[in-house]
Amino acid sequence: MYLLGYDIGTSSVKACIVDAETGAIVASDFYPRQEAPIKSLRPGWAEQNPGDWWTRLKEATRSVLAISKADPADIKAIGISYQMHGVVLIDREGRVLRDSIIWCDSRGVPYGEKAVADLGAEKIMPGILNKPGNFTATKLAWVKENEPGLFDRVWKVMLPGDYAAWRMTGRCLTNPEGLSEYMLWDFQADAPSKLLMDYFGFPMEILPEVTPTFGDQGGLTAEAAAELGLKEGTPVTYRAGDQPNNALSLNVFEPGEIASTAGTSGVVYGINGTVDYDPLSRVNNFAHVNHTKAAPRIGVMTCINGTGILNSWMKRNVAPTGCSYDEMNALAAEAPAGSAGVSILPFGNGAERVLENREAGCSIHGVNFNIHNRSHLLRAAQEGIVFSFMYGMEIMESIGMKIDKIHAGNANMFLSPIFRETLAGVSGASIHLFDTDGAAGAARGAGIGAGIYKSPKEAFASLRQLAVIEPPTDRAPYLEAYARWKNILLRNL
Repeated sequence: MYLLGYDIGTSSVKACIVDAETGAIVASDFYPRQEAPIKSLRPGWAEQNPGDWWTRLKEATRSVLAISKADPADIKAIGISYQMHGVVLIDREGRVLRDSIIWCDSRGVPYGEKAVADLGAEKIMPGILNKPGNFTATKLAWVKENEPGLFDRVWKVMLPGDYAAWRMTGRCLTNPEGLSEYMLWDFQADAPSKLLMDYFGFPMEILPEVTPTFGDQGGLTAEAAAELGLKEGTPVTYRAGDQPNNALSLNVFEPGEIASTAGTSGVVYGINGTVDYDPLSRVNNFAHVNHTKAAPRIGVMTCINGTGILNSWMKRNVAPTGCSYDEMNALAAEAPAGSAGVSILPFGNGAERVLENREAGCSIHGVNFNIHNRSHLLRAAQEGIVFSFMYGMEIMESIGMKIDKIHAGNANMFLSPIFRETLAGVSGASIHLFDTDGAAGAARGAGIGAGIYKSPKEAFASLRQLAVIEPPTDRAPYLEAYARWKNILLRNL
C-alpha cells in the first residue's frame, strides 16, 4: 500500500511514493532537471504558466512509477504541497486566463498598503493577524484594477495547489490554511473575510469551496488518471502550502515546535498556540494544517525571498565555472567565520515582509581589494542569508515564540556545513536534520487525510533523524558578524 505526494515548487515539481506501512520512500524524483524559469516582464514581477506545473507533475509521476514499479491500484491517497501565494485564474470553461502571478512578485504591495491606510490596521489585524501585504488577495487586486476585462471573465481564483487538485479531480476547493495565504481568512469569524472581500470588490463566489486540510477532496477523473498513469478514483486527501507542509513533513504540529527550510526562499516557521500577531506585520501568521478555532495552531513564519536564489546566483557569477555546490561550500570554508568583515544583504528577490514590504535589494559591504577574494564573498552570502533568518527570528521571539530547537530537512542549503553551523552559532539553537522533504511529507499527510494513519504521531513514527548540529562553544564570531550585518541593514532601510 502506497501514498503519493507532490511538491509543486518554483524550480521544479517533485513526486514521492511512500510505503504506507513502513514509512520508507520507495521512489522520489523531480522535473525539470534544470531550474524552471520565472518570467519577469518588469522589475519586481514574477510569473509562471500553470500549465507548465501540470506538465512537470506528469513527468515526475511517470518517473516515480517507473522507479518504484508500483501498481497504480496500490496507491491509496494523494497529497499536494505547493508554492504559496500564487494567483491562478480560470474562466467557466476551465481555461487559465493568464500566467500565474507567483509568491515573489511585488506588484501587490501598494494595494496592501492602501487597504491598511483606508481601513486601519486596528480593524484588519485582529481578524486577519497580518496586514494584507504582498499576498494573493493584493495580487488579485492588481489584476482587477489593471486587467478589468480579464477579471470580469474570472470564474474562480485558485492557489497553485488548488489548481493542481482541480486538474486531478475536477473539484474546485481550498481550505482555511490556503485562504490564510490569500490574507482572506478571518480567524475571529472562522470564515473568509467579508471585510477584505468587500473592500477589494471581490465577489464571494470567486473563491473555491472551503474544505478541511485533511480528508477526501475528490478522486482522480478518468482524464487525469490517464494523463498521470494512475488509477481513476484515487483520492486527493491532503493539500497545504509549502511552508505549513514543510512543518508537517518535520513532525511540527504543536506550540513551541519550529521548522525551517532554505530553498529558493528561506523560512523559519513556528507553531503558536494563541492567536497573536506582530503589530508591524513583519512576520506572517497562517492557519497551520491542524488549526481549528477551538484549538488554535498558528504558523508564525519569517520568510526571506533571497535565499537559495542568492546562493545559485553566486554559483553562476562568482564561483569558478563548472563548480558544484559542494565545491563552492569548500571554497567558502576557506574564509573564516564572519568572512573577514564582508557582509551581504540578501534581499534581491522582491519585497520582503520582514522589512515591512520594502525592496531593499542585495548589496555587498566591507570589501577590501587587498584582502578579500571569492571565498569571502561565497561565505558572506551564506552568512547573510542566515543573518536575515535571525533578524526574523528575533521578531518571532518578541511575540512569544521560543526558539531553541530547529527541525529541518537534509536538503537545499541545509546541506551546507557553513549554513548549518552559522545558524546554530548565531541563534544558539540546535539544528535537527531529518530524512524527509515536502513531497514525502505530502504523502504522509495524504495518509492522515485518508484515515490510513490514526494520528500525526502514527504517521511520523518512522521519521528518521540524521544529525544534530549543536551551537559551537565559542559563538562570538557569529554574534559579532551578525551585529555588524544588522547595523548595515538598519542603516540601509
